Amino acid sequence: MLNAEIYLLAKGGGVACVVSGQPFDTIKVKMQTFPTMYRGFFDCSVRTYRQQGLPGLYQGTTPALLANVAENAVLFACYGFCQQLVRQLFGLSSVLELSDLQSALAGSFSSVFSSMVLCPAELVKCRMQALHEMKVTGSTWATVKNIFQSEGLLGFFQGLTSTWLREVPGYFFFFGGYEVSRSFFTQAGQCKEDLGSGCFHNEVVTNIDTALTTPGVVLCYGAMSFRQVTEAETLYADWTRGSPRY
Repeated sequence: MLNAEIYLLAKGGGVACVVSGQPFDTIKVKMQTFPTMYRGFFDCSVRTYRQQGLPGLYQGTTPALLANVAENAVLFACYGFCQQLVRQLFGLSSVLELSDLQSALAGSFSSVFSSMVLCPAELVKCRMQALHEMKVTGSTWATVKNIFQSEGLLGFFQGLTSTWLREVPGYFFFFGGYEVSRSFFTQAGQCKEDLGSGCFHNEVVTNIDTALTTPGVVLCYGAMSFRQVTEAETLYADWTRGSPRY
């Protein structure tokens, strides 16, 4: 029962994260795909709100929610498998013997699989945001159908390499930062599993993990920017030849 409650709370937290962060993601995508159109973050935010209101800031929310749920489900489902894989690679008898670096490698490997479900959802999200900027509106389903009809199944995996370039090193820092944080709080004679699960402890570990992960996020940000620009160029070329029917 407790695990079910934790699962539901985690999913609720994921939804809250997307809902609160989606306007910032929309502004980020606009500034990446149309870098000469806006003077900066504030200008882009104000102009979007004045022209389109709140709905304009929440373009692509549905695929973003699907991406969040699917990515985390696959990521943590594969993490245990990847831990076992790393254990065998290093000739260890138990996953409890994995070092912080080896756990980071397992997390990095698991992101290879999560990217396979994240990439299609992010592609739809980014395309909806970019098309909305070009005054081409449509539903999530219409966007999905158009991609499939014009580009086939492989069309959903455009930018997969860029996604891997972001996710693989990014989750290396994420899981590595988490394990280093746990090691920091583990006292002599204890193992990581003996650590308490209090709210204060979890908050401190999360804050340290965030600080350690930030350099990885900065290093990987360029990979996603490259994907956004490439996608925008493709869309703009299609648009100038005749707006796609979304």
